[in-house]
Parts: sequence; structure tokens; C-alpha cells
Amino acid sequence: MTLAFKSTGSRQLKNSLAKWLITLGGISVLFTLVLIFMYLLYVIKPVFDSAKVEPLSQITLSSTNTSLSTGVDELKEVAYQIDNEGLATFYRLKATDQHSVGSVLLTQRLISEGAQLTHSVNAGLDLLLLIDSNNNNTLVSPDFKATYTADSREIVAKIEYPLGEESLIIDENEATIKKVAFGMDTEKAVFVASTADGRLIKTSFIADDDFTYDPAYEVNFQEIEFYSKTVDDILVTPDLSLAFVKSGNTVSVFELDDEDNVPLKTVIKPKTTITSLALLSGSSSILIGDDKGVISQWFEVAAEGNRDFQEIRTFSNETGEAIKHIYTEQFRKSFYTVTETGVVDIFYTTSEAELWSGKMLTKAPDAFAISPRADAIITILDDSLVLTAVHNEHPEVTWSALWNEVWYEGYQEPDYIWQSTSGTDDFEAKFSLVPISFGTIKAAFYAMLFAVPIAITAAIYTAYFMTPGLRKKVKPTIELMEALPTVILGFLAGLWLAPIVEIYLPAIFLLVLFLPLSTLIAAFAWYNLPKEIKVKIPETLAPIILIPVLLVSLYFAFALSPVVEASLFGGDVRQFITNELGINFDQRNALVVGIAMGFAVIPTIFSMAEDAIFSVPRHLTSGSLALGATQWQTLIKVVLLTASPGIFSALMMGLGRAVGETMIVLMATGNTPILDWSIFQGMRTLAANIAVEMPESEVGSSHYRILFLAAFVLFVFTFVFNTLAEFVRQRLREKYSSL
Repeated sequence: MTLAFKSTGSRQLKNSLAKWLITLGGISVLFTLVLIFMYLLYVIKPVFDSAKVEPLSQITLSSTNTSLSTGVDELKEVAYQIDNEGLATFYRLKATDQHSVGSVLLTQRLISEGAQLTHSVNAGLDLLLLIDSNNNNTLVSPDFKATYTADSREIVAKIEYPLGEESLIIDENEATIKKVAFGMDTEKAVFVASTADGRLIKTSFIADDDFTYDPAYEVNFQEIEFYSKTVDDILVTPDLSLAFVKSGNTVSVFELDDEDNVPLKTVIKPKTTITSLALLSGSSSILIGDDKGVISQWFEVAAEGNRDFQEIRTFSNETGEAIKHIYTEQFRKSFYTVTETGVVDIFYTTSEAELWSGKMLTKAPDAFAISPRADAIITILDDSLVLTAVHNEHPEVTWSALWNEVWYEGYQEPDYIWQSTSGTDDFEAKFSLVPISFGTIKAAFYAMLFAVPIAITAAIYTAYFMTPGLRKKVKPTIELMEALPTVILGFLAGLWLAPIVEIYLPAIFLLVLFLPLSTLIAAFAWYNLPKEIKVKIPETLAPIILIPVLLVSLYFAFALSPVVEASLFGGDVRQFITNELGINFDQRNALVVGIAMGFAVIPTIFSMAEDAIFSVPRHLTSGSLALGATQWQTLIKVVLLTASPGIFSALMMGLGRAVGETMIVLMATGNTPILDWSIFQGMRTLAANIAVEMPESEVGSSHYRILFLAAFVLFVFTFVFNTLAEFVRQRLREKYSSL
């Protein structure tokens, strides 16, 4: 009795301990999932934060003259002002041991004594053309250099002269310049100007070597044929390819590439009254502001054999006031608008978002500039210079831009595009999650299309028809396939299977016909064999007889492939698909992925489905057979229905594996983020996209956070799908539990 009591107590202790350990493990799993969920939200949240604008500092200018230009260094420590007397003054915005806030670092006269500055034209990157009342033209560049000592860093301000300090001759007739715009690279500077005598001219300064090392150049003067003597505004694209000339309510676009001729490319005629113009970063779009507070974006779109400017989208300020000025960022598609009453609005073009709006000043500022890092703006009004911080790190990301079609510059129409990086500075990242989400579904669909019939039928045969001796060998062998690293499958799929599929494509489709047909023929032949022969063959070996039959079918499919290709497809099935059917063919395509990933999914589905079918109580099958049902009737009406919850769980587990698979789709798809169900084209999945791009993304950038958003989408997708699957499984269990 004592031993029995001790045994019972020990068993209860073990049961209690196991219960608490299992409960703790389950809670730990749930807690881990919640932590993952919360961390993903923590990383993603900043991309959806609204822009914030707050004053940083304000100083009183030493000069009371009218300001024409301003700017600030990258670190927002030094700002400059250029006034109408041609004085450039640099001010300290951040206190140091040597300088207080507002102290003057440098004052330099940029024009001759007594002259007045009539124009200060900014071409971006702090490159300014100054024109004075004596018709002298000087190109200057305010520059900031950091110097370091043992324990401090100091910003040294100076004025550079990219084309020399001598006055530039923009008009060979030396007429007074009324309006002017320019662009410059290391080899060429192009000026487009209107003169007092009603001419529109183009002047090119072409470097003998490189402006960076040698300011020597030759000058080419051209006169542009223009219908109007009045020019209100001029813009030149940074790539020196186009000039936009506004006259009245019309904007004429001229091509600047030819040194002998300046042809008119097109004319833009908005339906509203134009009040301001600006070029968007990237030199592809022009922004046009009107008297109703509406800004329209125009860029070239291919149509009817040529490219013409079209109005793509519009933005409106909340007040409806006329747009006095438009200021654009240097490296992003954000822009600022200013009205006469000092209302400032911040917009981003491709996301079509208004990021911020507010009355920042009492009236339009004398000078306005955006910092090089786009994290601040500097305004000058009367004798005050104000530095305002702008927190606007992810303007390109909105829920609409992530999931809706977006019309990007250079594209013929709106589209879903994922293209996160490029080799050019003016590139605009494109972050549509639709192509990679679609790719995930496409890859899983073709994998399941290949795996489900094979895995389920194999599970049915192994659990219901196969002899116990053979089952003990077959089931572990198939389950061992699950231990095969997917990187090996991906490697074989990309480098071995894909070329075979491309070369013997007809054989792949012949196999779809030959394998089932040969199986039926072999079954029919076995059925009609004399009983004396069947008896001599052990029952365990009967299914193995099918293996050579399948191998022969495989051989004939590949042997007939060249014949079929030559007779039906003109000797090249790939060219036939591309040229005759108009379907693009990629070597690494959905067919390859379906086969490779199907092999990875088959063991999961097979193992769980086989267990579910084998676990059906024997009394159910025996009772069905005893009542006169055949084996097939018993299988379909009793076994499969009873095992349906387990079979459904197997399918869901296989689908989850296919959706989350990384290495196979990474190595065997070509990673093309396209929206196409074609079996002959590849795709890019969420998991593969994260694996490819996470190492190259900048921590904290929009790209980095959107990759975490992609992970979150994958997490939510699998969570929701598994929850629904569990709901369906429970319903099936309740429905067929009475069998």
C-alpha cells in the first residue's frame, strides 16, 4: 500500500509539473508572438507620422537691406544672407566657444561698390547667378568647410567662383538681362535669358577640360525663336536638357541639347492663371501654381508615338490663396508653397499627400531656402532670419501609395511598382507592396498546385492501401525529405532544374499526360494479369512495379521533346511562346518554383495527412465494409470525411510553409516584382524581398521600415489565415466527430 501510495503521489506530481511546464511554454509562445508584433509596429510606426514644423532659432540681421537669397549648411550651424547691395553675410546659428548665436562670421561684397543687385538666381546646391545694375553677371557658390583642432570643430564660410570672378557675358549684344535661368554640371553651364530688347537667348559655357579643375571655357551664343517679347519666368532643368519659358498663361518647352538650334518641344497651357513655376527634383516634372491655390504637376508621357507633357496630379492649399512661390527639395519629391499672407504648405508629389499646412509668417518672406538635408527651412523677413526645423523623414510613404497604383515620372500610366534602389541620385524609390504580396500568393499557389495532389494521394495510398511492412519504409523516407535544406533545393532549382525546363519544356507538359496515362495502363495490366502470376509477386513489391513504368514514361517524354518542339513550335518553343503567344519567358519562372517548392512542401502535407487518415478508427472502416460498402466507398464516405480536419490542417501547414519560404524563391525566381499570373514568368515574394534588401537598407530609412512593414504584412497574413483555418478545422471536427 505504501509503494502504491508513493507511486500515485509521484505520478500526480509529474502530471502537475508537466501541466505547468506545458502551460508556461504555451504562454511563452504567445508572449513571444505579442513581442514580435509590438516590435514590428514600433519600427513601422514612424513612416506614418505626420510632418512636424517647429522654430529652432531666430536672429536679427546686421544688414537692413532687402534680402534676395539665403541658405544654410548641412548641420544648420551657419546661414548666409545676400542683400540687394551685393553683400554676403554669414551668421552663426549655433553657439560655440568662439562664437555666440547671431555673430557674423564673414561679410563679403560680391558686386562693385555703388551697384545694386537686381537678380539673384538659384540653380540649386547653393549655386547663385548674381546680376547687378551695371549688367555684370557673376556666378558664386557659398561654401562651408569644417576644420578640426584637437578638441573642437569649426565651420569656415567662404564664397567660391566656379567660373571665375570676372563678369560672365551672357548676351553677346550686352543687352540688359530681364529674366534668366541656368543649369550647370562639371563640363557645361547653360544660361537661358530674356533681354530688354525682347530677345530670348541661350548661352553655353563649355569647359575645356572640367570646371572642377580648370575654369577655362568657350562660349556659344544662340538666339531662340519665340513668339512673345514678354517673358515672365524661365526655368532650366538641372540636366541641361530643357528650358521652360513662361509668357502670360503659357509655358513653352525648348530642347537645349543641340548647340546649333533650340527647337520648341511643346507648349503647356493650363486652364487656370499661372502665378508661379518650379522644377521638381529629378528634372522630369514642372510644378505650376495658380491664383486659386492649386498646384499641378506635369511631366512627359508617351502617347501616340511621341512624348508630351500631361497634367498628372494636383494639390490644393487650404486657404485657396494664390501661390506666390514654390520651393522644391534637392533630392526628394517634396515641395513647399508660400502665399502672399505667409501661409506655408508642404506636399509630396507621388504619395499625393499634404504633409503640413500653417501660417508661418505674417507675409511672403524676402528669401526662403530648404536645408541640404531637407530637415529645416530658413526664412528672412525684413531684418529677421528664422531657422525652422522640419521633421519629415518619410514623406513618400502613405497607406495609399503602398497599396494603390501610383503614376511615377517616366511611366506611361499609373502602376504598382517595387523598385527600392538605383544607381542615380535623382532616382525616386518606389515602394508598392502589391507586387511582392502578389508574388507571395503566386509562388504559394503554384507550389500547392504541384504538391497537394501528390501529397494527398500519396498519403491516402500509404495510410489506407499500403501494406504495413512497406509503409514502415516509405513514410520515414518521405518525412526525411523535410530535413533537406531548402537552400539546396533552391540551388538545384536555379542552376540545374531551370535550364532543363527551358531546354525540354515540351517534355514537362508531356509528363502531365504521360505519367497519369502510364499509371492507368500499368494498373489495367496488373488487373488483367492471371491470378497465378499475381500470387507469385509479394504484395509488398506490387507498388514498386510502378517505378520502372514511371521511369519509362519520363524517358519517352524527354525523348519526344525535340520532335514535338520541331513539329509544333518551329524548333524553338521559347521563341514560339514569346513571339506567337506574346508571353514573356524567363528561365527562372513560376513553373520551376512550383516544382522545387512543391518538393519542399510535400513532406509536410504528406506526413500530417497520412497520420490523420491512418488514425481513423478501424471499427469505422470495418463497419462500413461489413455493411457491404466497397473499399473506395468506405474511403470516400467514411475515412476521408473523418480525417478531413487533419487533412485540412495538413494543407494549411503546407500553405504556411509555402508562403513563408525564402531560399527557394530567392534562388529560383529571378526576383522580378511583377503582377503576372503567367507560369513562364518569375515573381518576388515578401520573404525573399526582405532577405535580399534588408542587408543593403539604411537603418531607420523609409526603405528599412517598409521592409519591416512587409514582414508585418506576412505575419498578419499567416496569422489571419491560420486563425480562419483553425476555425474551419474545428467546424469540420464538430461535423464529422459523430461518425
